[in-house]
Parts: sequence; C-alpha cells; structure tokens
Amino acid sequence: MVRDGYYYGSGFIAAALVLGWLSRPAWSLPLWLLAAFFLWFFRDPERAVPQTAGVIVSPADGKVTDVSEILVDGEASLRISIFLSVFDVHVNRSPIAGQISDVRYKEGKFLNAMGADCASSNEQNIVTVRSDRHTVVFKQIAGLLARRIVFTKKLGERVAAGERVGLIKFGSRVDVVLNQAEVSMKVKPGDRVKGGSSILGYFNSEINAGATTTAETVKVR
Repeated sequence: MVRDGYYYGSGFIAAALVLGWLSRPAWSLPLWLLAAFFLWFFRDPERAVPQTAGVIVSPADGKVTDVSEILVDGEASLRISIFLSVFDVHVNRSPIAGQISDVRYKEGKFLNAMGADCASSNEQNIVTVRSDRHTVVFKQIAGLLARRIVFTKKLGERVAAGERVGLIKFGSRVDVVLNQAEVSMKVKPGDRVKGGSSILGYFNSEINAGATTTAETVKVR
C-alpha cells in the first residue's frame, strides 16, 4: 500500500472511534466506510514486468481512451491516453528502462480527464525517460477530482521498466508520447491496461534486430 493510504485511513479510523465513543456507534459508520475506501484506493500490488527487448509497458492502470497521431517539434508522434477512474490503481510506473532526463511541472486547470482539451490545459507533470536508443515522454495529468500529482524520482536518476515513479490522487489520466516511426503499437481504444505489466508496443529497431518476444517476466519494485 502507498504510504498515503495509512495517513488517510488512520485519520478516519481515529475520527470514527472518537465519534462512536462520544455518540452512538452507528453514527461512526460513514467514517469507517471512508477509512476502508482510502485503504483500498491506495493499494499498490506487485506486477510482473515483461522483460522482452524493445518493450514499452503501460505507466498506469486504466482504460485506453485514445491512440492518435500528433506533431511534436515537427515530428509525427503517437499519443496513447489512459484514463484512471477512482476504482483503478493510481500508482504510476516507468514505461521503459532509462534515465530521467527531464521533469517539468505545468500548472493548469482541472477539466474532465476524458476530454480532449485536458492534455494541454490541465495541471500535469511531464516526464522524459531516455534510454541508450530511445526516448519516451509520459504525462501525469490531473482530472476533475485529482488535486495532487506525486513524482518520486529525481532528474538524472535511472529507472527500470515498470518501476514505480509516483501516483496521481483520485481520478486522472496518463498520456504516453512515442515517435511514430519507431514503434509498433499493441493497444487500441477500449483496451484495459495494467501499469508495469501490460504492453503498449515495441520499438521496431529492437524487434528487427532479432530480439525475442517471449513472455518472460520479472517483478520490479
């Protein structure tokens, strides 16, 4: 469980105990339910991360709402958008192994994370991970309910594919931006994905170089 779950959960448990002691125990039931919700919401399950060469894993749990072509600095790119409801695990993970080469926080609005405008207008944290051969950008984007974006890694720090890098508290969206010419996609709108274990696509150069695509996995903390 993410540490925040203990903070929220213990706070509501304490409030429930006090209210139950000062009044009728039944009146504390809503507080017990809220404590249970927060303990559940901040769950952090282990994931088996695929170890196939050239793999790009999902940075978040949720539903793929869009796979579209966009221009980034004049280059054709693919943007994969993943919507996280309050029922999804909200821990975020690195899509590839590499070095955190850039982290930019952008203030903004709190529009519906399902909307097209939220990718550019909403509060977000933009992270660039660079390996020896490839670069992937992913964005932690706030939504209607999300008011806190957490990123736990530092600039220059190295991460493994599927390694935990942060979370977004309460309903949100994560976008992944890839160079279109470099990748073969394996997901489409409507697909459900799990952070660290679901494969979004592969880098073509590593597949063409004869890299294996077996289903070998490893657990990453």
